[in-house]
Amino acid sequence: MRLANSDTLPEIRTLLRRHCLPTSPSLKTMDLPPPVVDAGRYTFNPTLKWDPHVEAYFSRAYGADNFSRISSALTRPSCYSSIRVNTLKTSTEDVKKKLIKYLHETGFAREDSTSCITQNPALENVLYVWGTGPHEISYDRQPGEPIKEVIVSRKCAEAVLRGAQIYVPGVMACSSHVEEGDKVAVSVATEKPTDTGGWAIGITRGTVLHGIPSDVQYEDRHGLYIGEGIAAMSRAGIFRAKEGVAIEMTNRVYRLPSFNDVLEGEIFLQNLPSIITARVLDPQPGERILDMCAAPGGKTTAIALLMKDQGEIIALDRSHNKVMNIKKLADEMEIKCIKAYKLDALKSVSLSISDQNEVILEEQSVRVDEECYDLTNVRKDEKGRYPSNAETRKRMRQMRNGPGKNNSKGGKVVNSKGFAPNSFDRVLLDGPCSALGLRPRLFAAEETIDSLRRHGTYQKRMFDRAVQLVRPGGVIVYSTCTINPGENEALVRYALDTYKFLSLASQNPKIGGPGVMGSYKFDETHTEEWLTESEAELVQRFDPVSDTDTIGFFIAKFIVGTKSSS
Repeated sequence: MRLANSDTLPEIRTLLRRHCLPTSPSLKTMDLPPPVVDAGRYTFNPTLKWDPHVEAYFSRAYGADNFSRISSALTRPSCYSSIRVNTLKTSTEDVKKKLIKYLHETGFAREDSTSCITQNPALENVLYVWGTGPHEISYDRQPGEPIKEVIVSRKCAEAVLRGAQIYVPGVMACSSHVEEGDKVAVSVATEKPTDTGGWAIGITRGTVLHGIPSDVQYEDRHGLYIGEGIAAMSRAGIFRAKEGVAIEMTNRVYRLPSFNDVLEGEIFLQNLPSIITARVLDPQPGERILDMCAAPGGKTTAIALLMKDQGEIIALDRSHNKVMNIKKLADEMEIKCIKAYKLDALKSVSLSISDQNEVILEEQSVRVDEECYDLTNVRKDEKGRYPSNAETRKRMRQMRNGPGKNNSKGGKVVNSKGFAPNSFDRVLLDGPCSALGLRPRLFAAEETIDSLRRHGTYQKRMFDRAVQLVRPGGVIVYSTCTINPGENEALVRYALDTYKFLSLASQNPKIGGPGVMGSYKFDETHTEEWLTESEAELVQRFDPVSDTDTIGFFIAKFIVGTKSSS
């Protein structure tokens, strides 16, 4: 119902603000919701739409004014990127020099400038790379002619706001007569309600834009222009190709550097709260750690670095591809203590195992014809026919998900049948959630009160498994990337009320703010209980409107006592 108050900022949070935030040349512009540069069409001034019942729920939890600020902040990216350095292979200082050189070479920073990268002394292997924005864009237009433009999907636009280029699958519509090398304005189409009760963009890919009010979503895209770029292909090429960069962004509303394929194995781009989560777990060399929902492996590898690659980390995911990605990341970072298994975390407890260190395994090997992924050249079959649209879509799914019922790209993973109760020193549960804290976010209306409550129920089932697997005297850290109290504070309330041997522990480092207190009455039969004031001070809640300018995130740490009852 309300947030607990803190009289003073903890030391590390003060350090972050003192050593990092003031050095950002863009802090004053990015620390506030993006202003409306002018009343014109070609601006970026989005409004995040919510289900009315969800909006009322969040407004009760945070206060209407504060939730309005949170909602606005979610539509823009953080003003910096946090980078975790792999200190097993290199040093923070060496990486800082390399990144400064990279930013100079790519034109992101001036040759005489080093202020684009800062470091917090309290987080010795973390660097902050600062961006700028929001910027006013003067879109290129010829007198008497409409601007050439493209419409991209919402997910594509969110990636562009984080520094990505525009790839072929993300382009939904394009002006006629766009040729390679043309400047184009980029706008975003967000989902609309459908007649069947769902949500969809409602644009047929390949739609022609004329720059007139009859264009698709013309009014809806007012104030949803994210920048300008150069067409890397003609209009025909964009909609004929299956992959590749379609638009090279040259002028962005928010300018953040891209680190795709940069210093692989030496750095990992990771949100600050995720970095903090691994440190809160406080893993020690030689311990046995479980990461229940480990993909893509960021927190798993962060834990390994804190353990100095000594001990054992069991990393689980139910997806073959994601397990392969965890293994690939560990190999790139030259980490040996991570063992990644394919296993649904809900099935992670095996009562048939007597030895706490025993794991029942079976190896799964999947071979894939790599040719099925080569869609750069569409060729005729033996009868001289091009593949049908249905076949092309099938191959696109294969390229994205992998072929066959295993959705696997190939390679070997090991299937686990589960683990013995009380067999881990520490457990990290960062499970699937509503992800309503991720930013930038341009659409949120798909979540309803019912769907949010289902997320909370699922988290409780996952937490039950974590409690079974951790040993007495051990530690459970629970985290989410959502602002939903039903998956955060309500989960903590459930844990403390259900398992009397659990207690909340203080967290170090403590950068986030306190949790939400009180309760919310959904109806006469159900009231959702949150935290007391003392409990709220022990958790960490990261809000996008706080001075740390992070994603929305939540962390709770539990100490496990003697399991005499449950």
